[in-house]
Order: sequence, then C-alpha cells, then structure tokens
Amino acid sequence: MPRTGTDEVPTVTSAASGASSSRILDLVPGAGELYHRLILVVAATGSGKTTALREVQAKTAAPLLNVSLELSKMLLELTERQRKLQASRLLVQLVSDAAAASEQNVEPGGGTVLLDNIELLFDASLAVDPLRLIEEISRNWTLVVAWPGYVEAGWLLYAQPGHPEYKRYPVGDLMIVAPTTD
Repeated sequence: MPRTGTDEVPTVTSAASGASSSRILDLVPGAGELYHRLILVVAATGSGKTTALREVQAKTAAPLLNVSLELSKMLLELTERQRKLQASRLLVQLVSDAAAASEQNVEPGGGTVLLDNIELLFDASLAVDPLRLIEEISRNWTLVVAWPGYVEAGWLLYAQPGHPEYKRYPVGDLMIVAPTTD
C-alpha cells in the first residue's frame, strides 16, 4: 500500500539536541495513527540520537534496541546465505520480543519500540533494504529509529555516493526529527 501522503504528516522537524526527546514524544501519538508508524531521528554519528532515544525510553518505558548488537548475535552462527535469507525475519522477531516484554506495550502488536545503531542493516551482504524493512515492521509497532545519516534537498541519505552501503530515499511523507547542535 502506498504512503498516506496527507498534509497532516510532519516531514522534517529540526530540534536542538536537548529538545529532540520532547519533539519525538510530541510526534509519537500522531505516528500511531499512520500506515507506517515510523519516526526517524536523522543525524550524523555523535549528534545526540542515542541520548534522545534514552530520554524517550526513560519517559515512556519503551524498549530500546541496539539493532546492530542484537541482530549480529542472532546472525553469528548462520552462514552468509542464511544471514541473507533470515536477517529481515530476525529483526521482526527482535522487535516483537522487545514489544512483548515491555510493560508499556500491553496490547499485542501495540506500543512503541526504539531502534538505535541500525548500521548493520546497511551491510550489502544481508541484501536488505533498510528503510523498506523498517517501514514494514512499523505497520505493527510504532518505531522511533535513529537513522545515521542526513537529509538533503528532499532526500534521506545514508553514507556518501560511491560507498557500497550508500542509500538514498525520497523524504516524501516520512516523519523526521533532525537534531541540531544549536
């Protein structure tokens, strides 16, 4: 199903690092009403994404997953072919398990899950489209995802052109919080 494309969906919102968690908390209820229940916190490494997610976790009791760490543990014993075939399913399982274990997610398929350190999803050997996978998962849970990249001229980017993990997506109706260093 295509994205909603409604005018009520915030696209890119800038917030000072300290205000990022407040802005995220403001967006979560609205995100829960969308087809893709997804908020991307987009900024370069070291710009406060993890801090903002930890503040949201402290205020909401939403589970916070270090995706690269937890997914790599699950992929460790698999062959390269098996990793490619199972990476998406394993991420869905991680999110589902975290949501089920969380006190704030009392309804099946409900609640919010925070995803940090998603860099492993960009590994070319996994053959995963990171944004599409995250969007698919966000149909069942509200996801707040720390996206290690930037927004430029209407595009959501990861890495630089020419890099093997480079990804470029139109911003469209994505809900994006972009912390600033002001």
